[in-house]
Amino acid sequence: MNHALSTLVTATAALRRLPAISLQGRVAAATGLGLSLEALAPWLQVGARLRLEASGRPSLPVEVVGFQAGQATALAFGPLDGIAPGMPAVLAPPPCLAVDDSWLGRVVDPMGQPMDGQGPLRPGPRPRALRAPPPDAGRRARLGPRLDLGVRALDAFATCRRGQRLGLFAASGIGKSTLLAMLAAGADCDVVVLALVGERGRELREFIEDDLGPDGLARSVVVCATSDSPPLLRREAAHAAMAIAEHFADAGKQVLLLMDSVTRYAMALREIGLAAGEPPTTRGYTPGVFAELPRLLERAGPRTEGCAGAITGLFTVLVEGDDHDEPVADAVRGILDGHVVLDRAIGERGRYPAMDVLRSLSRTVPGCLAPAEAGLMRRARAILALHADMADLVRLGAYRAGADPAVDEAIRLAPRIEAMLTQAKGERDTVAGAFAALADAMEDPGGA
Repeated sequence: MNHALSTLVTATAALRRLPAISLQGRVAAATGLGLSLEALAPWLQVGARLRLEASGRPSLPVEVVGFQAGQATALAFGPLDGIAPGMPAVLAPPPCLAVDDSWLGRVVDPMGQPMDGQGPLRPGPRPRALRAPPPDAGRRARLGPRLDLGVRALDAFATCRRGQRLGLFAASGIGKSTLLAMLAAGADCDVVVLALVGERGRELREFIEDDLGPDGLARSVVVCATSDSPPLLRREAAHAAMAIAEHFADAGKQVLLLMDSVTRYAMALREIGLAAGEPPTTRGYTPGVFAELPRLLERAGPRTEGCAGAITGLFTVLVEGDDHDEPVADAVRGILDGHVVLDRAIGERGRYPAMDVLRSLSRTVPGCLAPAEAGLMRRARAILALHADMADLVRLGAYRAGADPAVDEAIRLAPRIEAMLTQAKGERDTVAGAFAALADAMEDPGGA
């Protein structure tokens, strides 16, 4: 009886997703990435989905991104090979995902189709819109207690709270993927949702099998759109991951959302905007990019008051040429609740995670640290800052020991703090453990 009822609920949900009427237009032209559709313009809106259908080939989903001269401009979710003038375009249901708890441990594409060869996914009873609004600001819950991320450097110097959103800013090849895997395996959460936007195709299995591992995958849902995917799919990967995270958070789960990367999401938005006729402005990015970023990122965080679940988000930002003031990085830094900078020079010295403590900041630290912990962190930052200022003089032999007691202390303690920040990929820690290790590192063996 329960199985029959579940089947009936699923079938009813599927019927509700069907369009109330069947409308059909046709392809008028194809230019670059865009298609022009006619005979449907009065019935369409931006974001509407259609299917291009032709005998002898699978249907191709497309999305309306704009209008011009009485025709709808659409982009396809696949290659345009074989598209011809006059091809029928049929109105399709609005985009949604019927997420189910059984998706844990699975790898899916942005359309909700499996990518891991483990068989079909069981649909949940309630379809969830991909482009949902964030919770109402006036009814949104406050941030929760502090969260053990499992990485000492983050827990001690960028302490995070449940529902917080942090940005990981780094150039390529500095260990972002390894750090994400450490967070997925070690963070104190119920569910991990991992969005790989524009990932290299050959790296997907390497990341899942080598970095994430069976234990990390068991409590995760991985959403992937590879770098060769059309821009709509790359954009949709971010929205699909957010919808999956919202499903689990609304069920009262503590969700850790890891997105790699927001920059590739912005690049996909730029391609879509240019195809829709938007003018390029800041470094080639269209205005729509900077309107969409807050709409996506604001969906992460606490849910409405009374819901026990929350989405703690960590979003990587790929800075080009180590320029941390480029447009996307600057916009994202202003939206999120803190930023963590990974520095190539630190990684080249052999210290991983390569977090630059002095350039990293969590805006929620005052609300989640005890006075003794906050004082310890401030003192450690001051020691590292003084050591960085004097490093060149010490290296050149221009500083004489004993000239300044504060500098002498920094020379003794900074290497101990650096050693404490080093952490192997399989090692896990807590916030309390991180501060205990920091206090031990700052016991001055050369003090009076």
